[in-house]
Amino acid sequence: MPARDSDNAPEIRINAFDMNCLGHLSGALWTHPRDTSLGYKTLEHWMELAKLLESGLFDALFLADVLGLYDVYRGGPETALRYGTQVPNNDPLLIIPAMAAVTRHLCFAATAILSFEPPYTFARRLSTLDHLTGGRIGWNIVTGYLDSAARGAGQARQTAHDTRYEVAHDYMEVVYKLWEGSWDDDAVVADRAGATYADPRRVRAVHHDGPHYKLDAVHLSEPSPQRTPLLFQAGTSEKGRAFAARHAEAVFINGRSKATVASHIADIRRRAAALGRDQADVKAFVELHVVVAKTEQAARAKLEDYRRHASLEASLALQSGWTGIDFDRYGLDEPLRYVENDAIRSGLEALTRTNPEKRTWTPRQLADAGLAGGSTTTLVGTPETIADLLQEWQRDTGADGFNLSHALRYESFVDFIELVVPELQRRGVYKRGYGEGTFREKIYGRGRRRLQHPHPAASFRHDRAVVVA
Repeated sequence: MPARDSDNAPEIRINAFDMNCLGHLSGALWTHPRDTSLGYKTLEHWMELAKLLESGLFDALFLADVLGLYDVYRGGPETALRYGTQVPNNDPLLIIPAMAAVTRHLCFAATAILSFEPPYTFARRLSTLDHLTGGRIGWNIVTGYLDSAARGAGQARQTAHDTRYEVAHDYMEVVYKLWEGSWDDDAVVADRAGATYADPRRVRAVHHDGPHYKLDAVHLSEPSPQRTPLLFQAGTSEKGRAFAARHAEAVFINGRSKATVASHIADIRRRAAALGRDQADVKAFVELHVVVAKTEQAARAKLEDYRRHASLEASLALQSGWTGIDFDRYGLDEPLRYVENDAIRSGLEALTRTNPEKRTWTPRQLADAGLAGGSTTTLVGTPETIADLLQEWQRDTGADGFNLSHALRYESFVDFIELVVPELQRRGVYKRGYGEGTFREKIYGRGRRRLQHPHPAASFRHDRAVVVA
């Protein structure tokens, strides 16, 4: 039954899902005459998007990223290059200060791939962003999945899937020590008369001798509003869920199947509870795509219009990169089989071995499903229908909110803001104004600026750090 108005219905949180590139998830829809993606190289493009999202009271802009090219399909990058499929792509972190400057409340969750950047310099970049945004920064922790990225970093191929998570645990310990343990809360005194900015007795060097990283250094940035940014994680393989249970404050899960989403959210929260964490401290955001219009017929027509401008080949290039399988070697209507590799393992598992709907996918079906809005569920209908479906997804999966992908920039987000947001507000499940505070406080409430025990980051605060004589 549709989910209707309820005094006890939880608030629905909404993030926009995008990427600093020409073509994010849809198959070459930058070619549509109403799409604005050709402006992605300009600050104005992103500043306008940020102002739009804040006008719609979105919680955050969630920025994807990938290093390397999608060169699995047909054994090379030609298809991705021809259609602008996540290439060219630019650094997501560099556009955030400009967007923060024209907004007050919108937060920013940026994907950064830890496999190819030393934790010492990365920790400074995130602290800088936390300062510049006034504490509105989050980090989506990923380990990468493309061999082309590894080759770009001087490696023959990417590290094995499970090993990447072992490396990631060590990486997280290093950045936690830098963010949480290097500077005391009162280390900065800014004493003009005494010509002392920081009290050296209250600043500590971080010593780390782990299996993958070694460090002996003071964190270069003074304490930022959150210290550790709000932590997102997007992997749902066995290793990914274990990592999320230990580190993530919010998980990002693809919304292809309600049953799979619900299972992953419940499993991650159970694992977190087993580590002593409160299950409510692990928020869940599900990727969905929304096509909305004032009538069902108009919404369906809009989706078909998008699909006519999309490219099946571009979609196949994306799917091949994500799964690590060259779909050109399959017949377009040949059933997919599970193949063990080091790409996004959870995605292929969900299509084959752990598919609760027992659906047999073919390359054609997979690419066709991802033509407009990406490889997730597309909700199509009137504002009332979309609101019903979002409430159903929240109820049936345990999600706290959604990362909304787009078919067209900025049209998809404009439609949602103008048509769906007022309906959600009428039902009392969408905020009518922003709360004050940092990203973490906006999610968890005032007074939750920093990570709390028993999250592992809290164990590295200065009272447990080693003081350098």
